[in-house]
Amino acid sequence: MPTLSPLAPDRFPDLPEIAGLRLSTAQAGVRYADRTDVMLAVLDPGASIAGVFTRSATRSAPVLDCQAKLGGDPESGAAILVNSGNSNAFTGRAGEASVARICEAVASACDVPPARVFTSSTGVIGERLPDDRIRAAIDGLVGGLGPANLPDAARAIMTTDTFAKGAAREVETPEGTIRIAGIAKGSGMIAPDMATMLVYIFTDATIAQPLLQDIVGATSDATFNCITVDSDTSTSDTLLAAATMKGPQVTERGGPFELALHDLMLELAHQVVRDGEGASKFITVAVSGAADDDDARKVAMSIANSPLVKTAIAGEDPNWGRIVMAVGKSGAQADRDRLSIRFGDVLVAEDGWVAESYTEEAGAAHMKRREIEVGVDLGLGDGAATVWTCDLTHGYITINADYRS
Repeated sequence: MPTLSPLAPDRFPDLPEIAGLRLSTAQAGVRYADRTDVMLAVLDPGASIAGVFTRSATRSAPVLDCQAKLGGDPESGAAILVNSGNSNAFTGRAGEASVARICEAVASACDVPPARVFTSSTGVIGERLPDDRIRAAIDGLVGGLGPANLPDAARAIMTTDTFAKGAAREVETPEGTIRIAGIAKGSGMIAPDMATMLVYIFTDATIAQPLLQDIVGATSDATFNCITVDSDTSTSDTLLAAATMKGPQVTERGGPFELALHDLMLELAHQVVRDGEGASKFITVAVSGAADDDDARKVAMSIANSPLVKTAIAGEDPNWGRIVMAVGKSGAQADRDRLSIRFGDVLVAEDGWVAESYTEEAGAAHMKRREIEVGVDLGLGDGAATVWTCDLTHGYITINADYRS
């Protein structure tokens, strides 16, 4: 396993059992030896399932299959099967056939319709998925199903991740407590254009599928779509959210449930950034004063994705000129003489020039922190955006130069 990220949390969180959900894991040998690499989640009849997916033009066979199945009959049960080690992407008709065979096998073993079996794959692109190994593990997966296996599931879906990712929230309502638990994987090829890498969220809330879909889609835009590790959007990005209908009702947007889900999804998104391949710094880029929110996002992502900015931060160099460069190339409206830049509380530049109060020592001191804050005010309007990223180190090159070895 790779060396643990220095930005990793102290421990995996305690995740609640979700009524109506059972999970298990297995070692199928898809790519890795002696580690779990398949996860199965089975949902009781009545569960509603929402999802958001990569907009990549080369998205994988599992993604296309999941997209086609959303909104299906909730009266039957449902299942989610995930494998790591092979993304089943750019595998043509062979990839589609693998998905169909896996869905049929899971459907038969779990007594659910194939149209209610959702699969995800993550790992190497362009290699045929050895689905026979996965299908051979299904009976064992079904035999091992239990309500307390979310932590094991989080570990089974890892690839270059250095730690398993999970989060939980509870929502108190007059009808009782709603429980939400989520797991995620992601470390590299992270620049989501929908949700992120792989994310699975389970709740016992009673919520109609169209409303769950609206909430998940909007919340993804404000969380997973605001992170980047390396500017590369995956072919396999998938977020599935399942509500088992065993708990209190949710009937509207904007309430405590949506707020709690946003909080959970943002925590998972931050964990993905903290596990960015080779990362040593967690970076918040906050842009204000833009002509509109779209321009603010353009500037924030331009900074967050800049290799020059990210390598400077890795080297603890307060090279604010690279921030100026990233603003200028973003395509957003900008005025040199209205621009101001901060590193944390340190005013670096204003009015088109370095601030009189700025010292290199103050900038360098901020760069030595694990948590870096870059603030940019364009001085043009009320547009604002915040995104999160990590630095770019030699570790990223080491991991990706021999990823398939």
